[in-house]
Amino acid sequence: MLKTFASGIIPFQIRSDPLRDKMSEYRDLRGEQARQIIDLEQVFATFMSARAELGQRYTGAMSWKTVGGKTYLYRKTADIWKSLGPRTAATEAIHEQFHEGRTRVKERVRSLTQRLDEMAPVNRALSLGRVPLIVARILRTLGGAKLIGNSVDVVGTNALFVYERLAGVQIASGLLATGDVDRLLDSRKSLKLLARDVAAKGIIGLLKTVDKSFEPIGRGGFSAANRDGYLVDLIRPAGKNPLVTEGRSQIGTAEDELKAVEIEGLAWLVNSPKVSAILIDERGYPFELVAPDPRAFALHKAWLAKRSDRDALKRGRDAAQAKLLAGLIATRLPHLAFDDPALGAMPLALRRLATDLLPDDEAGQSHDLLPNW
Repeated sequence: MLKTFASGIIPFQIRSDPLRDKMSEYRDLRGEQARQIIDLEQVFATFMSARAELGQRYTGAMSWKTVGGKTYLYRKTADIWKSLGPRTAATEAIHEQFHEGRTRVKERVRSLTQRLDEMAPVNRALSLGRVPLIVARILRTLGGAKLIGNSVDVVGTNALFVYERLAGVQIASGLLATGDVDRLLDSRKSLKLLARDVAAKGIIGLLKTVDKSFEPIGRGGFSAANRDGYLVDLIRPAGKNPLVTEGRSQIGTAEDELKAVEIEGLAWLVNSPKVSAILIDERGYPFELVAPDPRAFALHKAWLAKRSDRDALKRGRDAAQAKLLAGLIATRLPHLAFDDPALGAMPLALRRLATDLLPDDEAGQSHDLLPNW
């Protein structure tokens, strides 16, 4: 059966099938949306490559300096000047190549920046701007500090934006049938960061570069909030011995640095494979985000939903998220099998929860009966 809805000025076709009827509704991307995303990702990849080249190959400065009556070529990197030798044909060529190359790459970055600016309103018109602006700005900052995917993972609701992009759909929060499922996209209230290593820069300092009003909640707390009430939580996997804190629990050494709170079960997400996607914020601008494997996310949520000590409302949300994601995996990402050896770091009992998430025909289906499409 085919259902048609309107979202702003962009109509969507929502196909109904038994799996979705049991779990949730989500939108297939229309042709022009898919084409725009592909074009945007290509431009963004070229932009990031050019920015990386500018910041690595052409960083600092290069100029001539006269010392003791002789002229030398000097290169400045990280506020340190280093001589490249006296002025010769070879060093003159190095000087010319550096400045010509930097000018060329700067022009490329400038052109690609303009292209991204031109694409942003189109992205908004096509309803592609999914991620709340505050989330995107925080994650860009953490990514720029090399924390995302290295020392910090994004877990919780915001990871769903990565999974829906991989599946080529949009979770249609306005069309969802139940209140529990509707809260799946309630990402405007908080962001959960999973700390898995110690980095040089602290989280609170980086948050303040995004919004000066971010302040820790309590001394030595794990949460920070801005004046609008937006929360950022820093969490970490619980150690094997609940009476002993293993390793450091904070990133950075500032007095007001956030201290990660230990949460049971997070080690499964830390040890799972990682996936990434280019996402688009509310203003239409792209950024890259790394998240735990969607299967690990679904299984972790299914495990949380079965815990008797968890808040009843949260259990309902956890179950809805797990089923929604399992449905997307079954219908849109069938190459991601729950019995994949890549999930070997997760306990067998946890992986067996996939049987409860998938319908009988999917859960019992043997993967060797299908080609590896």
